[in-house]
Amino acid sequence: EVQLQASGGGLVQAGGSLRLSCAASGFIFDDYAIGWFRQVPGKEREGVSCISNSDGSLYYSDSVRGRFTISSDIAKNTVTLQMNSLKPEDTAVYYCAAELWGCPIRSGNYWGQGTLVTVSS
Repeated sequence: EVQLQASGGGLVQAGGSLRLSCAASGFIFDDYAIGWFRQVPGKEREGVSCISNSDGSLYYSDSVRGRFTISSDIAKNTVTLQMNSLKPEDTAVYYCAAELWGCPIRSGNYWGQGTLVTVSS
């Protein structure tokens, strides 16, 4: 059974940090890109960041570049998104997704459940 388990969301003040984790199982982690998306009710889903275990490609959206860092631990089948200097506009439900090969993720082969990030001003 394929699983993507997102965790690490919570409430933080503006300027603070959070670390999201996406634990994967049930597929060949080394062949996939793992990405983070976020969505606010009433708005389109936004691709935030991606890392490919297959070809090493990386992706960051303009809105988070320089503040967020994505990393992958192949031994633990886990991708981490370190979010620093958080802003109220980063408030959203964050989802992780997996897609074969490289970044950016387009439609995703697999999706995890969301984790809520709330940044207070």
